[in-house]
Amino acid sequence: MPVVPRSARPATTVAGLLAASLLLAGCAGSAGSGGAGDPSAAGEPVSGGTMVYASGDAEPTCLDPHVGGNYPQALLAGQYLETLYTKDDDGKIVPWLASGAEPSEDGLTWTLKLREGITFTDGSALDAATVKANILHLQDPDTASSTGYLAVAKIKTMDVVDDTTLRLNLSSPDSALLESFSMPWVAIESAQALKRSQAENCASPVGTGPFTVTKWTKQDSVELTRNEDYTPPVQGVGHDGPAYLEGITWKFIPEAATRYAALQSGTVDIIDNAQPDTIKAAGTSGAIGHLDAPRPGASNRIELNSSKAPFNDAKVREAFIRAVNVDDGISSLFFDTAQRSYSALSSVEPMGYSDPSLFGRDLDAANRLLDEAGWQQRDADGYRVKDGKRLSLAFPVSTNQSVPAEQSLFQQLQATAKEAGFEVKLNLLDLSSWYGVLGENQYNLVSAPYTKVGPDVLRTLFHSSNTVPAPSGYFSNHAQVKDQKLDSLLDAANATTDQQERQDKYTQAQQIVLGGYYILPLYDQQNHFLYGTKLQGVGATTAVASPTFHDTWLKN
Repeated sequence: MPVVPRSARPATTVAGLLAASLLLAGCAGSAGSGGAGDPSAAGEPVSGGTMVYASGDAEPTCLDPHVGGNYPQALLAGQYLETLYTKDDDGKIVPWLASGAEPSEDGLTWTLKLREGITFTDGSALDAATVKANILHLQDPDTASSTGYLAVAKIKTMDVVDDTTLRLNLSSPDSALLESFSMPWVAIESAQALKRSQAENCASPVGTGPFTVTKWTKQDSVELTRNEDYTPPVQGVGHDGPAYLEGITWKFIPEAATRYAALQSGTVDIIDNAQPDTIKAAGTSGAIGHLDAPRPGASNRIELNSSKAPFNDAKVREAFIRAVNVDDGISSLFFDTAQRSYSALSSVEPMGYSDPSLFGRDLDAANRLLDEAGWQQRDADGYRVKDGKRLSLAFPVSTNQSVPAEQSLFQQLQATAKEAGFEVKLNLLDLSSWYGVLGENQYNLVSAPYTKVGPDVLRTLFHSSNTVPAPSGYFSNHAQVKDQKLDSLLDAANATTDQQERQDKYTQAQQIVLGGYYILPLYDQQNHFLYGTKLQGVGATTAVASPTFHDTWLKN
C-alpha cells in the first residue's frame, strides 16, 4: 500500500500564533476603533474588560480535567491550569512548568526537573511532591480519569529527590511520556486543593494559569478572573505580566445559530464549534476573524465495531466503506472548511500514513463483497438479509460533538449505504446517553473524537488493552481491534526513542488499521473559532489546539 506524502500543518502553538494573530488583528477592520490618544487605536494591547466566550460543546460535568478527560474540559482548563510541557513553533515538545527531563539509558527511569519560584493561586508552591500528588490523583480509580489515566499508566513509582526533582520509574519505556505531559488532561493542580472533596475540586480547580475559576453557574456559564500574580514560566512567550483581560465569561450556548447571532450582535466576543456556512460567510465579511486550529492526534473518523456481527467479517467492513459516498458529502456540506482525510492521524501529525486507494467509492465492489459474505438476499425495502436477519447498523451520534453539518454528512452516508443494502440507524443522543450506549456495546458505527498529542494516540485507539474500560468507564478502542501483530508494533513504537524506528512501526500499524477497514477516515477534527474585531491577540493555543487568552485583549 503506497504512502501518500502529506503537507502536515504545524500545530498552532503558544508563541507562533500570537505573532500571526496580532498581525491579522491589525487588518481585521475598523469596528470599535479608538480615538486619538487611545493605545488600542495604534494596535497596542490595553488591559481591562471581560471577554464573553460562547461554547457549543457540552458543558463539563467537572472543571477538573483529571476527572474524565474530554475536549470541553480542555477548552476551559487551558485558562487556569498549566502543563509540564507544551509545543513550540515547530511543533516540538518543550518544557513549560518543567525545566527539562532526562531518561535513563534503558528508558525505565525519567528524571524530571521543575522550574523554581512558581506558585499556585492558593499560594502553595509548585514542587516535586506536588507533581507526584497530581500523577497519583490521575492514577487513583476514584478520580475516574480516562485520558489522563491512560497518559500516565506506565508510571509505576515516583521518588521525590528534592523540591525541584522527581524521579519517575516506569513499568516499560514510554517514548510518548513528554507528549502526554503537554496535554491539559495531565495539567498540574495544587496538591493542597486536591485534598478537598472531588465535588469542591470539580467546581474550582486551582492551578498556576493566567485566570482563576471564581463562579460556576451550571447550565449557564463559568466566570474566570485574572490571576494578578501571573507571569509565564518561559519568558518571551507573549507578554510577561498578568493577562490583559480582567476576566472571561464562558457561556454555554448549544444552538449554533444562536451563538453566531450573538457574535454578530456583539453580545459575545468569540464562539467555538463554528459551522461551515458561517465560516464561509465570515471569510467574506471582513468583520469577523477566524482561527482554524486542527487538533493533534487522531483524524475525525467513523469506527466500525469489529467485535460483533456484521463487522466481525472484514468483507462486510470493506463493503460498507466502499458503499458510502464521503467525498460528495464533504464537498457539499463543508464549503471547503474541511479536507478529506485518508489517515488514522490528523494532518498536523508528521508520522501520519495515508492511502486514498482504500477509500474510493466502488458500489460494484461493495455488492460483490456482500454477496461473498453471504448477504445475497434483499427484503422489500431493499436492505440485505441473511438467515432472516436484516443487515442493520446502529450508529449513535453525540449531538454535543457532531456539528449539524457532520450530522447531515452522516445522513448522506446513510442514504448511500442503502444502495448496497445497508440499513444505518442514526440515533442522535446527548453526551451522557452516548457514553452509555458505547459502554454497553450497543453500536456498530461510531464517530468518537479523541485528541492526544503525538502518534501514540494509535496505541490508545487500537491496542487490544484499550478495549478494557478505564476507571471512568470509558474505553478508547471503539473499533475493538484485537490484533497481536498490531499490539506488538504499537508497543515497540512506544518503547523506542529512535525516531526512524518509531516512524516505521507507526506506519506499519496504520497500514494494519486502514487495510483492515476498521475505520473510515473523514477529515481533521474540526476546531474552528470565530471572533469579533474588537477582540485582539487571538491565536495562541495549548498543545491540543485549544485557545488560550493570556495575550488576548479587547479593543476600546
